[in-house]
Amino acid sequence: SQLWLHHKEFLHLSFHRSSWLLLAPLLSPPVPVITAPPCSLCPEGAHRFQWIRNLVPEFGISSSHVKVLSSPAEFYELLKVQIKTAKQRVVMASLYLGTGLLEQELVDCLEETLEKSLQAKGSSNLRVSILLDYTRGSRGRKNSRTMLVPLLQRFPEQVRVSLFHTPNLRGLLRLLIPERFNETIGLQHIKVYLFDDNVILSGANLSDLYFTNRQDRYVLLQDSPEISDFFTELVDAIGDVSLQLQRDDTVQMLEGMVHPYQGDKAAYCEIANRRVMEVINSARTRQELLHAKTFHSSQQGSSALSQQGSPASGALKPEPDTWIYPLIQMKPFGIQIDEMVTETLLTEAERDARIYLTTGYFNLTQAYMDLILGTRAEYQILLAAPEVNGFFGAKGVAGAIPAAYVYIEHQFYSEVCYLQQQQRVRLQEYSRPGWTFHAKGLWLYLAGSDLPCLTLIGSPNFGYRSVHRDLEAQVAIVTENKALQRQLHQEQEQLYLCSGVVSSSTFEQPNRYVKLWVKLVTPLIKNFF
Repeated sequence: SQLWLHHKEFLHLSFHRSSWLLLAPLLSPPVPVITAPPCSLCPEGAHRFQWIRNLVPEFGISSSHVKVLSSPAEFYELLKVQIKTAKQRVVMASLYLGTGLLEQELVDCLEETLEKSLQAKGSSNLRVSILLDYTRGSRGRKNSRTMLVPLLQRFPEQVRVSLFHTPNLRGLLRLLIPERFNETIGLQHIKVYLFDDNVILSGANLSDLYFTNRQDRYVLLQDSPEISDFFTELVDAIGDVSLQLQRDDTVQMLEGMVHPYQGDKAAYCEIANRRVMEVINSARTRQELLHAKTFHSSQQGSSALSQQGSPASGALKPEPDTWIYPLIQMKPFGIQIDEMVTETLLTEAERDARIYLTTGYFNLTQAYMDLILGTRAEYQILLAAPEVNGFFGAKGVAGAIPAAYVYIEHQFYSEVCYLQQQQRVRLQEYSRPGWTFHAKGLWLYLAGSDLPCLTLIGSPNFGYRSVHRDLEAQVAIVTENKALQRQLHQEQEQLYLCSGVVSSSTFEQPNRYVKLWVKLVTPLIKNFF
């Protein structure tokens, strides 16, 4: 196919110049690209992205239920309010929970809500489920685990804390790699914060930086029971194959479950794959039945529905103008849905479409780079300037990571210039005094449109780790509603406002000097950060 020719041509071009090819043995074969005929009975506007529902459940909602937040403080206040008002469930998936005063306040809110729910009924309906990464959550003397043990001790029947341990960190490797470095092998990276039927999707972790001066993205989906059920089931599934935190701060697996690093790796991954795919497929079946009931019950019903905004006969809910698609990526378990959808979106974006792509850590996979450099859409890529990189000023080897990102950025920029694509592919660096940058995602503006009709938001950084090592989830939000499109457009503009355009002079600044040893090791270690 044409895409493959592009791919070969590009590899040939970069062969004699690029250290990316040192990674050749680690590159996986290309992921198949999917397209599908639209559903002929559905409202017009959703056609273009309906192929996504061949892979994952499609949730149709009203745009009035979607709220885009813009600041860490707003995110933090919302978390507290939502915890305090939760009646049935609190489900939180994150990389880790920090150990400062702000994080303690969140734990106190949980304790208060659990206490209140017990007093109200004598026995409580409220369930709290927290999923974190084992290695990151166990780092140091005071850590995520020690923060949460008191909750387990006081409310053993209602609280569950699961710590995911990658099956790839085992045996000698596990014994020899020290704390912190062991996190490079693979993590639980999903960020979902869910309260009854409200879901906050974000890239932010539960840590004070993310509540104060670390810029991220946050979208609240209100009153969305089907989406909340889906993410509850997803977190439960990952929780079931994770280590369970006990009241004495030890961990153990659920009875009868294969152990992630002591048990058979293939058997563990097979069970994990089955559990997660079960969640995805059963939700897909449920949503398809709902879709068929809503749209296809009769030809007459469908023609009524295709008139914009006319309610379905007898339905109380407004007709959906916004569709949510959860995209899951768990390469260790052989699940590559997010990668397939992202590659297809990049492949299908036509000439004059604009894609705004942002990542806190600019380290795109080879496949994403090839598609950006080999397709026709215009790209504006926003990344962190070295001084707003989360690793800036870190001790030891980690302190060199911003320089490694500068090197990767410079290589990519040189590639763009070599292919004379500077007009079509622009790089911008986020810079804001006293802040760090962690926002990731994508906004898609169709040709001729001033507003985006699709955004991706969640945990992936579009890098090697996100695709190959970690557990990731994001959602594609597709909307026809102008007010929501404007919210998304403003979010994108706000982020890009704090940025400067990258040019060749950017790399001549003294703070962009990259030491030789960093240049030499970057190709060898770039798959780990």
